[in-house]
Amino acid sequence: MVSRTPIAVERSLRTLGQHVAAWRKLQRVTAAQLAARAGITRDTLRSIEQGTGTTSSENLLRVLRVLGVMEAVVASADPYSTDVGKLRVDEQLPQRVRS
Repeated sequence: MVSRTPIAVERSLRTLGQHVAAWRKLQRVTAAQLAARAGITRDTLRSIEQGTGTTSSENLLRVLRVLGVMEAVVASADPYSTDVGKLRVDEQLPQRVRS
């Protein structure tokens, strides 16, 4: 069963794609140049920039690396940079979380 992509996820994909396109344009890099430097096709870059959600996370990270923002994007997902993470930094995480 394939579930529909939640609206918030679709919106975030579009926003992230717009950010990628803006970074590319700010750096005066053509889509063809960015795709070549990232080792992906122009169509894959178009999918990322349009936020279709059909590309792999690896391809997205390849593009972000070329644009010089990969580390910042990955760091933004660090749970220990949040208030909850800072409070629980000394706790040992469980090996598995079971329901």
